[in-house]
Amino acid sequence: MATQRFLTLADVAEVLNISASQTYALVRSGELEAIKVGGRGQWRVEREKLESYIARMYDQTRRFVAEHPFVEADEHG
Repeated sequence: MATQRFLTLADVAEVLNISASQTYALVRSGELEAIKVGGRGQWRVEREKLESYIARMYDQTRRFVAEHPFVEADEHG
């Protein structure tokens, strides 16, 4: 069976392990590219766009970690 090219917002939410409303917010803010299809304008996210988004988040996280090194709290307060 071929991998589906387009995912529903529910599919994306499951992949990212976030809520459907968080997924909708990502799409509406433009952070995650999506298209509206059909008469009722249902949102679809191309699998490739989701993978791109995930890669971008890894890059952003790497930069954050580099700019904000983890420092263990002093045990003696």
